[in-house]
Amino acid sequence: MSAAAAVTPVEVEVTFLRMDRPPADPAPALPEGVRVERVRRCTTAFYRFLYDTVGQDYLWWFRRTVSDTHLGAILASPQVSIHVLYNDGEPAGFYELERRSNRSTNISYFGLLPHAVGQRMGRAFLRHAVDLCWAEGAAAVTVNTCTADHPRALPNYLASGFTVYRRVREEWPVPGNLGLKLPSQPARTSPAR
Repeated sequence: MSAAAAVTPVEVEVTFLRMDRPPADPAPALPEGVRVERVRRCTTAFYRFLYDTVGQDYLWWFRRTVSDTHLGAILASPQVSIHVLYNDGEPAGFYELERRSNRSTNISYFGLLPHAVGQRMGRAFLRHAVDLCWAEGAAAVTVNTCTADHPRALPNYLASGFTVYRRVREEWPVPGNLGLKLPSQPARTSPAR
């Protein structure tokens, strides 16, 4: 991004959530023909396809601004893994896990491609991510969402057993040259349950 690129400040409320023990209820099954696969050597091109497509309507902008070299280093880190949801062989979503030094695992990114939204895969896919974190020995699982994300994101995290531990208002300097749809006004989240 050049120094002269126009930047639009966008105000969002970010909600940080945490899960301190594995869910007690049985995991919902993924629909028939749907599977999750870990991408062992995720290329920057494939990652950018997933990130850009999932986040195009939700103001996912930060990783669009980092260089391929920087992104490649993130993807090559042994603490990071990329997991792709496939529906009949076609990518339908992805999540990114980051294992931290305090033994917590953060779900850094989670989402469905536009054609998969509303197809009743999200809850089982989220549970897949959560269960994998616990199976790998996480001491806690964290995730965050914001008012620019899909409106079902926060309710889904809460329904899956996450609890809110912090909310902050942030102003993001979104570069105008990314072609993203900007929200007209910040949305407010509802109080935590």
